[in-house]
Amino acid sequence: MKQKFLYSEITNNIAALIRSGVLKTGDRLPSVRMLCQEYNISMNTAKRVFLELEAQSLIESKPQSGYFVSPLRYQRVPLAAVSKPSSSGGSKEPKDLIGKVYDTMGQPDMTLFSIGVASGELLPLSKLHKEIIHATRTLKDGGTGYEPLPGNEKLRRMIAARSMYWGGNLHENDLVTTAGGMNALSFCMMALAKRGDTIAVESPCYSGILQLALSMGLKVLELPTHPITGIEIDALRKIVSKINVCLLVPNFNTPLGACMPDDNKKEVVKLLAKHRVPLIEDDIYGDLYFGAQRPSCCRSFDKDGNVLLCSSFSKTLAPGYRVGWVAPGRYKEQILKLKLAHAISSSAITHEAVANFLANGRYENHLRQLRLTLQNNYQHYLQVIADYFPEGTKTSRPQGGLALWVEFDKSIDTTELFDNAIKQRISIAPGRLYTLQNQFGNCMRLSIGLPWSEELRHKLKLIGGMAARMK
Repeated sequence: MKQKFLYSEITNNIAALIRSGVLKTGDRLPSVRMLCQEYNISMNTAKRVFLELEAQSLIESKPQSGYFVSPLRYQRVPLAAVSKPSSSGGSKEPKDLIGKVYDTMGQPDMTLFSIGVASGELLPLSKLHKEIIHATRTLKDGGTGYEPLPGNEKLRRMIAARSMYWGGNLHENDLVTTAGGMNALSFCMMALAKRGDTIAVESPCYSGILQLALSMGLKVLELPTHPITGIEIDALRKIVSKINVCLLVPNFNTPLGACMPDDNKKEVVKLLAKHRVPLIEDDIYGDLYFGAQRPSCCRSFDKDGNVLLCSSFSKTLAPGYRVGWVAPGRYKEQILKLKLAHAISSSAITHEAVANFLANGRYENHLRQLRLTLQNNYQHYLQVIADYFPEGTKTSRPQGGLALWVEFDKSIDTTELFDNAIKQRISIAPGRLYTLQNQFGNCMRLSIGLPWSEELRHKLKLIGGMAARMK
């Protein structure tokens, strides 16, 4: 197991140097023998590193010369634009489109580029099944009873322990478990806002958040958002006195995959605290980073208990288990009251199963492999887009998460593209899903959480061909 981890670590480090431009096209890599000496690894492990980098099309072998950095075809794909939503807000929910997209879930032979979760083929299903059985045997009354109101103690302890990876310094008593991430977000929004209040979000923004805000009678202000660094802080500064709450996904948000730099996170936390505007931070994708280190959370820069940090294991481990949590800062009592009123208790068996999975170290092993798979998928997607999508197509540059944002020429309507793709048993997520305003009609989100195959490559090529004919 140690050798496997070392192989993945070395591969990821070299891949990161190539993607960041430190190693440039044509640069020669160390020989197999030199790699063995540098990392103290076997010849077979070193060869496996080079084979994996070749499979990602990052390097190429030249007989009698060694390995060299390949030309990165995707580098000619331009970066997607910074969003420019109206400052007056909007409330035009694309209800029919939302229904059409989510109706594709569960349909046989449908390729779901539209659903932002990791495929079951990428999840440790057999190990989770064993943990479920173990939980029913060890929990009191087989897990049929109610849990304490804050939630499973072991799960909260494991989550708190993992917070050290990003400087969170959480304690188990800081946490309240929930039935998934959306349940955590809804508790926070109910605790902080009332009908008629205004909430600020990213633009584009996950459609579930927009629907939740509208269902509560909130006014939504969408903030200009850069596809790499997240919201524009100057835009937030201009409207901060007009909002009652702010909800952000700073780490690899969907659909852009943007990740806010630490300095931006600090500035946002400071600005909102100054104006006494609570920040709901959704960190559901934080563990799915492609680089060498997990990004920090806004919560780690919070000194006033003003940040309510939410997350779940739905995107990394078990979507259907509904295991989420919130660290609500100074709003813990409000959250506990809402949980008591709306849920009473979390699901004992699934929460215990996930807690045990975390406790035995399997989660970290699973995450390493999942991150590598998603990073490879992202690379494959970009190469197909560069080769087969219409000229002028732009994309985001996610450094983690499950989403890739694609921006076409203005002449291409992705709602029409969705209708055309469905005829080929392919489902995409049109950009109009991610806003309450009249924007992103030429954009779409693609999930990179599917197992890569030649069939998947073919489906992406079909999408590119359909888009080209529309242009």
